Amino acid sequence: MKNIPTLFEWAGDMTTFETLFDKFYDKVLKDDLLQELFQNLSPEHRKHVAHFVAEVFGGDKLYTNLDNGSHSKMIGKHIGKMLTEEKRKRWMALLIETADEVGLKSDPEFRSAFIGYLEWGTRIAVINSQLTQNPMQQEEPMPNWGWGETKGPYLP
Repeated sequence: MKNIPTLFEWAGDMTTFETLFDKFYDKVLKDDLLQELFQNLSPEHRKHVAHFVAEVFGGDKLYTNLDNGSHSKMIGKHIGKMLTEEKRKRWMALLIETADEVGLKSDPEFRSAFIGYLEWGTRIAVINSQLTQNPMQQEEPMPNWGWGETKGPYLP
């Protein structure tokens, strides 16, 4: 039986994710639609998002252990932000554009899993951004995304 790598292993290493999100947020902060939403984020935000996505993709638990994060805390970052579909689509487009520019793996299997996660995660972010309280309990586990994870409808 073949040993199938995690999405994190296939993508590269932590530097891959940190580079992706550094360059991505450079674009976001220059974008007319997204700049205002992200302009006051902490300097650590880029690294936290890189750690979060890398952990979800099977990398070390840097977001959980180093950044003292959790899935509930990430969900909480979006509460009350009133994100729109237009902003979600722009965020997606800029991240995919950046992934191409930094040379993130582009084989169909990886990109399908990568974009599938982004679609899933950004749509949940929009849903949660309309709320005033975090619907997720602190102890709920981090997502673990692999090579074909969507299994049914999201239930809040």
